[in-house]
Amino acid sequence: MYSSILNTDLNNSQSYALLDLSAKVEYALLALLELAIHHDQKVPLTMNEIAAKQPIPERYLEQILTHLRRAGVVQSQRGSKGGFLLLREPWQITLLEIVTLVEGERKEKESAETRTIEKTLVLEIWEQANASAIEVLRGYTLQDLCQEIETRTQNNPMYYI
Repeated sequence: MYSSILNTDLNNSQSYALLDLSAKVEYALLALLELAIHHDQKVPLTMNEIAAKQPIPERYLEQILTHLRRAGVVQSQRGSKGGFLLLREPWQITLLEIVTLVEGERKEKESAETRTIEKTLVLEIWEQANASAIEVLRGYTLQDLCQEIETRTQNNPMYYI
């Protein structure tokens, strides 16, 4: 019976997101990907250049890049040839690091209430799901995403007439 319920639930869960991707994390990832794509060129990208390529509101982009600069992920350069650069190589920056920097560390909820067997079981399953999500995000770097973008671009070339 459990497996039939599980299969039904899985079929209906396609549109359900257990882990929510916040706009803040999404925009940070998109901005960092843009910087990673151009990393080899060693030329800073301006906020305007990033915003032109990625659908990020400029006001929000400024806040995100400032936060990432303070966290030591990006470097800003002033002047006419100024902009933003990654401080480390794209293969050194994991998605987990970015999510943690943008969202902040999440502490385990301490409960003063008595834990029942049922509550313990539910919390253990949620901890497993969380551990799996952490492992997936730890397993991907900005370089991995850049390579996947390149692969998909080559598989789906744009034709201009």
